[in-house]
Formats: sequence, C-alpha cells, structure tokens
Amino acid sequence: MSDMTPIPISDLPRDTVGTVPGASRPRLRLAGWIAAILAVLVLAWWLLGGREAPAVAPLEPVVTVATPLQRQVTLWDDYIGRFEASRSVELRPRVSGQVTAVHFTDGEIVRAGQPLFTIDPRPYRAALAEAQAGVATARSDLSLAEADLARAQRLVEDDAVSRSELDALRARVTATRAAVEAARARVQSRALDVEFTTVRAPIAGRISDRRIDPGNLVSAGEGSSATLLTTINATDPLYFTFDGSEASFLQGRRDGLANGAPVEIRLADETEYSRRGTLDFTDNGLDPQSGTIRARAIIRNPDNFLSPGMFGNMRMASGGGQVDALLVPDTAVQTDQTRKLLLVVGQDGKVASKPVTLGPIVDGLRVVTGGLAPNDRVVIDGTQLAMPGGSVQTRNGRISAAQ
Repeated sequence: MSDMTPIPISDLPRDTVGTVPGASRPRLRLAGWIAAILAVLVLAWWLLGGREAPAVAPLEPVVTVATPLQRQVTLWDDYIGRFEASRSVELRPRVSGQVTAVHFTDGEIVRAGQPLFTIDPRPYRAALAEAQAGVATARSDLSLAEADLARAQRLVEDDAVSRSELDALRARVTATRAAVEAARARVQSRALDVEFTTVRAPIAGRISDRRIDPGNLVSAGEGSSATLLTTINATDPLYFTFDGSEASFLQGRRDGLANGAPVEIRLADETEYSRRGTLDFTDNGLDPQSGTIRARAIIRNPDNFLSPGMFGNMRMASGGGQVDALLVPDTAVQTDQTRKLLLVVGQDGKVASKPVTLGPIVDGLRVVTGGLAPNDRVVIDGTQLAMPGGSVQTRNGRISAAQ
C-alpha cells in the first residue's frame, strides 16, 4: 500500500481527462457530427423561415392576330317569310243536284278547263228543251202579230181600220218581239245550267282532296252558302310574302329599291340561297300595330317542289349593290350586353376592345360596317386569353373567305 503513490492529474494523458473509464473515442466523434448537422439544419430553417419565395413573372399569353379582310361584297337584308299560292280557288257548284262522277285524283296537278265533277244534268236538259219550245211559241206569236199589222196597214188607206186599232197592232208586234228575246234568254240560261253540271277547273294548279263523293247532293248558292267541292292552288309561280321593318322600308326607298329587285331564298333545311325571284309587291302603308310593312316576291316553281305554307329565309340586296367592306371571323366578335366588340392588339402588345357595328355574314365571314380600321390587328384566335388592358404575345394569322 505504501508503494502506491498518487499521480497528479496534470500528468495524465489529455484524451483521458473527464472520460469514464471504458468509453471509446469513435462515440465522441459521432456525437460531434450529429451536432454539426443539427446546427446546419437550424441555420437553414432560420435563413428560410418567415421569408417569402421570390415571385416568378407570369408568362404572357400567345394569340393570333390578323388585319381584317378587305373586299367588295353585296350587303343583304334578311327576312323570314312564307310561300303562298299565286292564285287560290274554292270550287263550289253553280247548280244544285246529285254528284254522279269525280274525274280527278286527290292531290294531282290539273289543267285549266279540266272536268272535275259531274252533277246529274237530266233536270237541266229538260228545262233547256222547255225553254227552246218557248222560243218557238214566241216566234209564232210574232209572225201572227206582224201579219195582222200588215193587213191593217193596207186597210187603213181605205179607212177600213181606225188609227187606234193600227196602234194596238203595232204594240202587239213590239211585245211579241220582246217575248221572243225573253224566250231566247231563257234558252241561254238553261243551256248554262246544263253546262254548269260539269264542274271544271277554273285555273291550273295542284288540287286538294275531294270533299264530296259521288251520290251526294250539293247545293248552289252565293259565296260560302254553296257546297264546297275542293280547292285548287296555283303553284307556278308562287308568292313569297314577308314583313319588313320601317327602317328597312326607308333604306329601300333611299336606295331606289322598286318592284323587280332580285331576291334569293333558301328553305329551312338548305344552306345555300339557290332559289331566285323578284320583288313583286309592296303594300301601300305600314301596319300601325307592329310598325312593319307587308311585301311580296314572286318565285318560279316549275317542278312544283315548293308548296304554299312553307317557310323560307329570304335576302335582298341593300345599300345600292356592292360596297367595300371589312370582314372578320364571326368567332372573333365579343358581346358586352348590347354592344358588339372586337379585341385588337397595338404595337406595344396591349389589348384593347373596339365597339363595332356589324353587318351580315358573307362567305362565312362577318361584315363590319363601322368602328374598325383596315390596319387594326384583330385577335382571331385566343380571344379567351386576351384581356383588355393586358399584354399578349402575338403570332400573325390570315383571314380568308370560305369557298
């Protein structure tokens, strides 16, 4: 025990100071690395924490622009109307009797003068024969009266007949002559009745179905009191009637529009205005209730394809013929309540909206009649990306008419 002398702490090796006997040096180094990593993480959190990330400038949208197409076009006024028969007849009998025959097929095309119905003619032929007999009787009375007058004129020179008797004989001759004329008129009337027993088509056109079958009695009369047999519509040519506004009427007057002006019509299932006609009639006044005026065009229908009652779309040239116009795609037009707008891009890339006045669509493009300049760069593609007042990048496009 006395041989174990204590060693001063300053003489111990430096790595063993403050260590627990048995601890190794690698564990101390691992702890140091962990502390360093934690310090780096804390520093990074402090540097990034509470600070906003730098803003990234948004990309400008890309739109397609083009100057409006300039060309001569014909401006049209558009109307909606209906086809009507140029002539229409309600066929009614002029004599009463029993229908004995029908001489047409329902819905066929008939010619003027074609027999359509036959009414039993026997009673009217008998009446005609009676009237003809009356003419013979009247002529016989006239012959006797003229003979008596001739004898009296020979006797009056011998004072065998008084002047009063001579005057009476002359009056009798005049009366019998009138009776002959009346008998002849009755013959003509009865002959007309016989003729009317064959009901003929008064006009050429398409006939409707028969309203009376053979065996039925029909009655003559004035107007609608007579029995309706059928109807006939003249279908070549046809009328196309439409109503125009007061503004259109005034514009037409100022442009010198008159009867004979060309019109073009398309049907509801057609895309082209392939049917042509001419303005035929304009009414003599405007309707005070609607403020419109009724007008009519005449259209040839040689194949009888068109029928009265069909609707159609009509256009008529306005503005005095062809005019210089600016055209843009109809998809480029924007709507702001009641205004129509076009988006244009300036040289600085700024978007602006221009109120415009629009005309009709010609060759697939919308005519712009006001508010647009020929050198304006109109946004024709990407209008949903362009905002008035914003900036855009542009690529050049081209506006062309549809073939």
